Amino acid sequence: MKKLPNTYVIIAALIVLCAVLTWFVPGGQYAAADDGTLSYQEVGSVPQTWQVFSAIYIGFVKQAGIIIFILVVGGAFWLLNATGAIDAGIRLLIARIGTKDKAVLVTLTLLFSFGGAVFGMSEEAIPFVGIVVPLVVSMGYDAIMGLLVVYVASNIGFSSAFLNPFTVGIAQGMADLPPFSGMGYRIFCWTFLTALLCLFVVFYAKKTRKASHERTQVMADKLTSRQAWILVVLFLTVAALIVGVTLWGWYMPEITGLFLAMGILCGIIAGFNANRIADELIAGARDILSAALVVGFATGIVIILQDGKIVDSILHGMQESLSGTGEASSLTAMYGIQAVINFLIPSATAKAAITIPIMAPFSDLVGVSRQAMVLAFQFGDGFTNMITPTSGVLMAALAMARVPYEKWVKWIWKGVVVLLVLGLLLLLPTLFLSLAGF
Repeated sequence: MKKLPNTYVIIAALIVLCAVLTWFVPGGQYAAADDGTLSYQEVGSVPQTWQVFSAIYIGFVKQAGIIIFILVVGGAFWLLNATGAIDAGIRLLIARIGTKDKAVLVTLTLLFSFGGAVFGMSEEAIPFVGIVVPLVVSMGYDAIMGLLVVYVASNIGFSSAFLNPFTVGIAQGMADLPPFSGMGYRIFCWTFLTALLCLFVVFYAKKTRKASHERTQVMADKLTSRQAWILVVLFLTVAALIVGVTLWGWYMPEITGLFLAMGILCGIIAGFNANRIADELIAGARDILSAALVVGFATGIVIILQDGKIVDSILHGMQESLSGTGEASSLTAMYGIQAVINFLIPSATAKAAITIPIMAPFSDLVGVSRQAMVLAFQFGDGFTNMITPTSGVLMAALAMARVPYEKWVKWIWKGVVVLLVLGLLLLLPTLFLSLAGF
């Protein structure tokens, strides 16, 4: 399989392409009339040349807050994982449930989906594939069942997240929306999709279970008191996040501080000294550095379009092409664009940096709420991650489960199509119903 270009190479090519467009696309801008409506008028374009380099710097400055947010949160969760509390908690849960097969499978599905919805579990799910696949095989199922309850479940949670700082938090911040607003409908979407996944897990279990296969006893180390307290801190952090953003109007500084405090406190409870805590935070920031840097790098695209005076021209062209088709068609188009882009740029942070600054004002022009636009970004980004070969998380999970990519595609493609259709059906009510935050 031919290797696709690096994400940074793709973004660099897009920056150059946008600079070229500033030489040929007429300039334009929207101006607000006295009655508050926007009217479009042509202006002189400003062709971009060497600005392709300075635009990257400006992009980093513009997105500094979000970049810091990603680095701190990534470091905090790395430190949390280093304590081993989450790993031990899952092992203990599996052991306590015992050989009640369906209960084990459904519990794991709920657990990993919740992890994706709350703290963006994605790469973090990969090690658990190696733990859960042998477990379900010992129960008489196949390796795909292990991928289903870990990888697919965390991906469903990631796609329909209501507290994921790496999708909802970043996209809403770029769209100038209150962080984690519109949570009620997102919780409904997550509950609905996760419930359907649980039903499918039970169905697939009945279909594939080898009745004659001997079950093996799942063993787990006892959860230490330190690990138990760390899990308590994690749940309290989630509760504080919900209360803070819904009642106290917390924004990026407060949320970043909350996660940093969680990481440090968990490190202290685990018995780490100050140097170990600092090292783990740095290691986590280093691990997610690429995702953080791509935000500033990709924002250079928008800077070139804005400085070249053609961003409004592009928006006007999109508006004209969808003129008369209605809000539903416009929202569907935004959803489709996000799904297609995901095959080229699987990084959610990169796609948010590239698309949200364009889609946000476009949604205003066509009468679609910015909340609906962000939800379209979530669904479009998440569902196709389960099939795109450019997703490092998918390829790593398949490698851990020893499932060939070709076999996986043959098994999953129908499910991805169903999810894409369900995503559209869940998007459409945001246009016609009076939903809190939407």
